[in-house]
Amino acid sequence: MIELHYWPTPNGWTISMMLEECGLPYRMVPVNIGRGEHFTPEFVALINPHPKMPAIVDHAPAGGCPPLTVSETGAILLYLAEKAGCLLPAAGPERLQVLQWLMWQVGGLGPMAGQYGYFLQYAAEHVPYAIERYGIEVRRLYGVLDRQLGSTGAHVAGAAFSIADIAVLPWIRMHKAHRIDLAAHPHIARWHAAAMARPGVQRGLALGRELRAPVLSEEARQALFGGGSQGRPR
Repeated sequence: MIELHYWPTPNGWTISMMLEECGLPYRMVPVNIGRGEHFTPEFVALINPHPKMPAIVDHAPAGGCPPLTVSETGAILLYLAEKAGCLLPAAGPERLQVLQWLMWQVGGLGPMAGQYGYFLQYAAEHVPYAIERYGIEVRRLYGVLDRQLGSTGAHVAGAAFSIADIAVLPWIRMHKAHRIDLAAHPHIARWHAAAMARPGVQRGLALGRELRAPVLSEEARQALFGGGSQGRPR
């Protein structure tokens, strides 16, 4: 059994979707980041010293090893793909292509979209330069992805649905919050609709939906971002 330390955010959804798509048994352990539960001494000592969720604890790793804790969303995706033999080619150019687009999300789309969303929605102070700077980069990345999907056809890294799609999807799902019209990106729009219709994706996105507050309280904003004008996005 896998413990998923989780809250319903784009990074959290990434791992809940992966677990559902691969059919791995798991149980969810809520980590209320709006109350700062990822900063507790227990979480930092036992789950993730870089205090963020998601993280997993695999109580039945390969080879009969002791329970194994894995953090960082991209690393968790790789671990689960190899454990389940799911959504990652075993070798060759196809595997390399998936890994490249996973790293593109980890190093580019995720951080840039996260910062853009922060300055658009959560920053205590309106910072026009930051909104413009991150908005330009996010729109550029949408253009890169649209061209990629136009060349590959069905999925981000080629013909098969993979961990690259799972990594990218939660951030594209936020397109309305990022004020981006998918009509301007027809290949993304087509891919997004097809990916969102997958049963495993829907189950993963539904996990803990009731935990997510409709409005972010000031207490939660302080726990997530700190008190400075630029905050500390989690």
